[in-house]
Amino acid sequence: MNLLKTSVLNGIAVLIKTATMFILNKILAIYVGPSGYAVIGQFQNFIQIVTSFAGGAINTAVIKYTAEYYENENKQRAVWKAAGSIILLFSMIMALSIIIFQKQLSLYIFQTIEYQSIFLWFAVFLIFFNFNALFLAILNGKKEILKLVTANILGSLFSLVITGLLAVNFQLYGALIALSIYQSTAFLVTLLLCYKSNWFKLSYLFGRVDPIIARNFAKFALMAVTSATCVPITQIIIRLHLTNEFGLSYAGYWEAMVRLSGGYLMLVTTTLSVYYLPRLSELAAIKDIKKEVYLGYKLIYPVALLGSISVYLLRDFIISLLFTDSFLPMRDLFLWQMIGDSLKIGSWILAYLMLSKAMTKLFIITEVLFAVSLVGLTYVFTKIFGFEGVSIAYLVNYAIYWIMMGLLVFRTLNKREEVYV
Repeated sequence: MNLLKTSVLNGIAVLIKTATMFILNKILAIYVGPSGYAVIGQFQNFIQIVTSFAGGAINTAVIKYTAEYYENENKQRAVWKAAGSIILLFSMIMALSIIIFQKQLSLYIFQTIEYQSIFLWFAVFLIFFNFNALFLAILNGKKEILKLVTANILGSLFSLVITGLLAVNFQLYGALIALSIYQSTAFLVTLLLCYKSNWFKLSYLFGRVDPIIARNFAKFALMAVTSATCVPITQIIIRLHLTNEFGLSYAGYWEAMVRLSGGYLMLVTTTLSVYYLPRLSELAAIKDIKKEVYLGYKLIYPVALLGSISVYLLRDFIISLLFTDSFLPMRDLFLWQMIGDSLKIGSWILAYLMLSKAMTKLFIITEVLFAVSLVGLTYVFTKIFGFEGVSIAYLVNYAIYWIMMGLLVFRTLNKREEVYV
């Protein structure tokens, strides 16, 4: 596997995923409107938090150690067995907790019990969410890029069909149900792709958990849980702040902006995940790591930069194509958001080193610090600049984050090399 081949194959999946996502954006814009976007964003953040605590936090470790033990199938199977057992246990615990506290969760997330039953749907299908993610992580670590691309494409198409049908027929309620269940259909496809591989059996997923592997998982779980709580909680706080300051519709405009950023940057972010994490996990020498990082800035970063410039120049066309005229106020966010997106990718190329080399302490400190700073900057800048301040805060936060990554990541790697020498 090389960067070019991975990027091309991954690009096919991403183009299809991006197209389906933009079609869904249009459907949701028509049938749920800006305020509905804000509600969907709240629920998606809740899903991120829960799936992480339900075992999804260890999938990065599964990718890393499956790639690292590429020549040793017994060690790979021990990794999968530990992962499958942990995910099964924690998924059941989280599902039971959601069922018990469904009313309280509905009041907190939606400020109403009207959508209480949504949490029952999610609890029932939670285990499929997490095992689908586990199978994708295994395919990633095994460098089965074609199967990974196939799974992602079919998952995107299922998402489009299920969400589209439910949103058109049941509006916001249907869209929320779709978020709760569509991963179950994707799970069946991903399971089949793994099951047909000669290196995979279902029995490899369950059994005694190796304590050494569990300790290794713990490092990544701490990082993943930190990220999976900091980012959604930060977004929830910002969304509530925008609702209080400007109204629910403005929270929806910001949510639409965040979704648009995620969509056009998907090629870059998924290439980082699919190629970079396994690749950096394999490398040990500092010079090889630096060479790979340089390659990332040479090949990946220009794509992100070109995407940001194109989206900004086409902003009016994009709003009319992907959303509706009721979303026009989001136009004020484009300039700052696009600059912030380019800074974000620049910093992530370095930040992935923290994941690949299990820099647990540094990762947790920076995640928490910059989540808090984003909230603080948002409160300050929205007071000064109004609604635009939310994207200005995003820009400033990632500018500082990139500087910090440049100063700290290689310093930490150099210190480790000195210790081993």
